[in-house]
Amino acid sequence: MSDLAAPAPTTPLPAPISSEMFDPNGPDKNMVVSTRGLSKHYGQLQALHQLDLDIPRGSIFGMIGPNGAGKSTTFAILATLLIPTSGSALVCGADPVTDPKTVRAKMGYMPDVMGVYERLTVSEYLQFHAAAYKVPRAEWPGLVSGLLELVDLDVKASASVDRLSRGMKQRLSLARSMVHDPDLLILDEPASGLDPRARIEFRQLLVALQDMGKTILISSHILAELQQMCTDIAVIEAGTLLASGSPKAILEQLGNGRRVKVTFADETIEEFAVQDAQDQAALLKRLVIHDEREVVEFAEVSTDLEGLFLQITQGIVQ
Repeated sequence: MSDLAAPAPTTPLPAPISSEMFDPNGPDKNMVVSTRGLSKHYGQLQALHQLDLDIPRGSIFGMIGPNGAGKSTTFAILATLLIPTSGSALVCGADPVTDPKTVRAKMGYMPDVMGVYERLTVSEYLQFHAAAYKVPRAEWPGLVSGLLELVDLDVKASASVDRLSRGMKQRLSLARSMVHDPDLLILDEPASGLDPRARIEFRQLLVALQDMGKTILISSHILAELQQMCTDIAVIEAGTLLASGSPKAILEQLGNGRRVKVTFADETIEEFAVQDAQDQAALLKRLVIHDEREVVEFAEVSTDLEGLFLQITQGIVQ
């Protein structure tokens, strides 16, 4: 990807990035990706509208939304493959429109459609991409060996790519996105079509990559899977960002705050809204001292990502 030229624009380029668009003191160094007013229109079709997004360094950031929501459009813009109609972005400190070469050197992109060359062996496939990223030939053996071991494909080094299972091809595509040791990985529906075991293994691999210091931006239709590994999420629908942050922070944005479920000895169950930990402790004290029913269970209610997604996309957030 690093040798490809930026797409030829058919419309004037957005204005070059300026730190004033983000913060008077300059962009936040703790954010690997920041966008402001990012939009993409195709005639009357609005694929993306005024997206303001910040992705913290070292996070696993999940972008969720229905088909056609604008996820792949966002990813393609950040990966330097699509020019926005308006707005700007910073990816690893560089503008993907005016400085795509720097972005490509610091970012690895795994699209939803695998770009594998099936007549090559697994090792040849990674060597080809190492050459494209101008990795010195002397480093290829160690690089290929290390990547294949990381994605658990070392025993398939000599196998033809077209003989691999869907899950193995996905892991190989991920390895390909890391041949240049990028800081950021952009993964568009990487678990699509995988069986349950392959999805679990892929999820474990992404958590391991986060532990290695990588920042991961990922989209998926499997919301329960994202909930298990994502530190932050963004909900997008019809090209518009509805909410972003940790699931807990989004609940607070919705005005739901914390909720506590209390089970009493008479088997009745009630839920209470609380503002914070102090309010939660006061509730427990009040129930124990003043409520005639004996408390047998007192626990904060956890909201799953699917419920949160349905709540947001049903029009609660306007």
